[in-house]
Amino acid sequence: MPTKSAKTPAKPATSKPAAETKPAAKPAKAAVAPKAEVKTEVKAPVAKAAAKPEVKQPVAAAPARVEEPKKAVTQRQGFKANEFVVYPAHGVGQILAIEEQEIAGAKLELFVINFIKDKMTLRVPTAKVGNVGMRKLSDPALVKKALETLKGRARVKRTMWSRRAQEYEAKINSGDIVAIAEVVRDLYRSESQPEQSYSERQLYEAALDRLSREIAVVQHITETEAVKEVESQLAKSPRRGAKAEAEADAGSDSDLDGDSDDETVTDEAA
Repeated sequence: MPTKSAKTPAKPATSKPAAETKPAAKPAKAAVAPKAEVKTEVKAPVAKAAAKPEVKQPVAAAPARVEEPKKAVTQRQGFKANEFVVYPAHGVGQILAIEEQEIAGAKLELFVINFIKDKMTLRVPTAKVGNVGMRKLSDPALVKKALETLKGRARVKRTMWSRRAQEYEAKINSGDIVAIAEVVRDLYRSESQPEQSYSERQLYEAALDRLSREIAVVQHITETEAVKEVESQLAKSPRRGAKAEAEADAGSDSDLDGDSDDETVTDEAA
């Protein structure tokens, strides 16, 4: 009998410590949770305080930059944007814009001129327009005078061709429509006349191109129509005589020999 009573108290002793170990694990989890809460509370105020002053400063400086580009120039020295002009060295061109550029620390106003046929864009300082000889288109009365010049008699100097060629080039690049018409008149050859040399033909075509372009813009016609009008006026001019033709050809050939250098001007009669 005493052996049975000793076994019964041993069982409750083992069940009690098992119940006490389970609640001991719970406080370990609760200790980790408060550490995560402290980290989030520290980061949030630092990010807000740093972002506010950086956003406000550039906003205040922005309006000063926007107010700078107020220069929309459309007219200078009597010339306007989109206007056709004559630039002596290149002929008729159109002003696309008047712009300002900074070159070597200095600001310059420039005419932006487009030459459609030559596929070229030229920038000319507005202050140097007078020096380069840029001008407006000729008025209809001056164009009429140039066309009348084409009907006159050709005037050919009895000098070496090299000297005459320089004079023709100077007239072409002068920008004077009447002087250009004189070159066209003097170098024109009809079908019944002897053929031109290569250099003569080049100068003739250059002068014809300059003249026809300006006539086309002034009269609002095509360049082809302007060339036909020029050629119709040339057809009305007196034909060169055989003697004068021979003298003109001799002047061209004398460039090779270096002789015949007098300055006599001949009017070729019909």
